[in-house]
Amino acid sequence: MKLRSLTRWLTVFLLGSASLLTLPALAADEAANALINRLSTEVLGSIKANASVRAGDVATIVTLVDATVMPHMDFKRMTASAVGPSWREASPQQQKRLQEEFKTLLVRTYAGAVAQVADLRVVVKPLRASTQDTEVVVRTEIQGRGDPVQLDYRLVKTSGDGAGWKIYNLNVMGVWLVETYRSQFAQEVNTKGVDGLIATLADRNKSNAGKG
Repeated sequence: MKLRSLTRWLTVFLLGSASLLTLPALAADEAANALINRLSTEVLGSIKANASVRAGDVATIVTLVDATVMPHMDFKRMTASAVGPSWREASPQQQKRLQEEFKTLLVRTYAGAVAQVADLRVVVKPLRASTQDTEVVVRTEIQGRGDPVQLDYRLVKTSGDGAGWKIYNLNVMGVWLVETYRSQFAQEVNTKGVDGLIATLADRNKSNAGKG
């Protein structure tokens, strides 16, 4: 149940909506829970409106991810947390490859679940945080099929270019995405090093591409 829910709802988040491109100024001032509510609503609308997305077309999903979702994620932090202490020892080129392969892994892994989410809805719970907080957890509930599914987002408030709340982790029914991958990645790094982890991710992505 947890893994199926994780698959379903990471997919929901990854899809985004083209309308986000018209709202760059809003993101900087938008509250964290308002951002999640807007993203969730627009993502579900995007799925319903785009047959290629519902069919799990990877090329279409990658385009949407790059154009709309990535501006709302601190993906470097997400990848660094998943890799663990070895991230600091990796060269800039290795860090770049890790981010690329990790993103591809997430998109291709969850692309096939898109068709399952169109009839669901997201309820964003009240935010328990002060206006001074720079890191928050936004809690939501997914309703529409069977028992409600808990989905929480960790966000950090950033400044400078592209300022606003950025998502860097997801929790489905008590399972944090980054921690799940961290245990897997640690085993690879311990036995094969950072380059070995990159190679393993690349091989897995090639295998997933072949299945598509």
